[in-house]
Amino acid sequence: MIPIAKPYLNQEDAQAAYDVIMSGWITQGPRVQEFEEKFAAYTGAKHAVAVSNCTTGLHLAMIVAGIGSGDEVICPSMSYIATANSIMYVGAKPVFAEVHPETYNLDVADAEQRITSKTKAILLVHQIGMPADIDAFRALCDKHNLVLIEDAACAAGSSYKGKKIGSHSDLVCFSFHPRKVISTGDGGMVTTNNEAFSERMKLLRQHGMSVNAGARHGATKIIFEDHLEVAYNYRMTDIQAAVGIKQLEKLDWIVEERRTIAKRYLTELADIACIRLPKEESGYFTNWQSFSIYIKPEAPLSRNELMQALLDNGVASRRGVMTSHRETAYKDYCKGLSLPQTEDACDRSIIIPLFVPMSSEDITAVIQMLRSLLFS
Repeated sequence: MIPIAKPYLNQEDAQAAYDVIMSGWITQGPRVQEFEEKFAAYTGAKHAVAVSNCTTGLHLAMIVAGIGSGDEVICPSMSYIATANSIMYVGAKPVFAEVHPETYNLDVADAEQRITSKTKAILLVHQIGMPADIDAFRALCDKHNLVLIEDAACAAGSSYKGKKIGSHSDLVCFSFHPRKVISTGDGGMVTTNNEAFSERMKLLRQHGMSVNAGARHGATKIIFEDHLEVAYNYRMTDIQAAVGIKQLEKLDWIVEERRTIAKRYLTELADIACIRLPKEESGYFTNWQSFSIYIKPEAPLSRNELMQALLDNGVASRRGVMTSHRETAYKDYCKGLSLPQTEDACDRSIIIPLFVPMSSEDITAVIQMLRSLLFS
């Protein structure tokens, strides 16, 4: 079976985790701080805050942005459900807008139509690693006095107009889940150019504790901490951070390898008329976290039939990115909501295998299988 994805982890990553384990300091500590500093430098952001996962990062971003009960936040439904959930966590309401059919990223015109007096922010997702049009949404947010938050869960290593994702906005949230381009097992990072946001998130991720563990450990006099507000346990461990540091060193190489695989798909599947391939616009640089194919109505197989045929022949695939408004958790909340472009993009797309290292033989097998099934 050719899997849909797998993390690129090697002996170097394992050794980094081992060294931390043997040091005796395994929870949030010096390796977390090092990872934050190096990730901020990589993205070009002034600050980075490590967290337990991207969802907790999104939650903290909502809090420091001042979003709360009664506020509305515009976001795509076509995203992993954590995007919408993070808005609900603070008592605000996700307002789902349409996506562009070719990029699966939020449609700026449709998003603007959904702005009301209650709208406080736009949560912009860089879907499957493909950068969204940050400048267009920055202009929209400035026009309506809204906060722009980026859900960059899939976008580590992607760039927009020559700058790495993570440096364009004051709150950009990343994931290090095993399905992502680099992984720490689980984990996340929030980048920001706002020092106040950075300090508040660091406070909130550690129960609102006034003194961190490093300060206590290095103190020459006794210190008693205070807990300044009701907060959370959203910390990353030093074990994860040590792996993350090594993963970050390989990130650009991993992205180039992924782009090489994607180029083969784009070239060798281009003549299949019954599918639509993803398109990377000029000025956009994607890490190809996933490779999605849209199955047109005239295809000889339906989306589900194609997925089953691939599985029967040893090739894994996944449905297109989910639609939160049709999940059971949101059905009552979204009763009557119709998002035809979003629903069509989800129902007619599949994600095919793309990971590092992926052998040339496996890439060829995926291409040949798709060609045999879609030209039949």
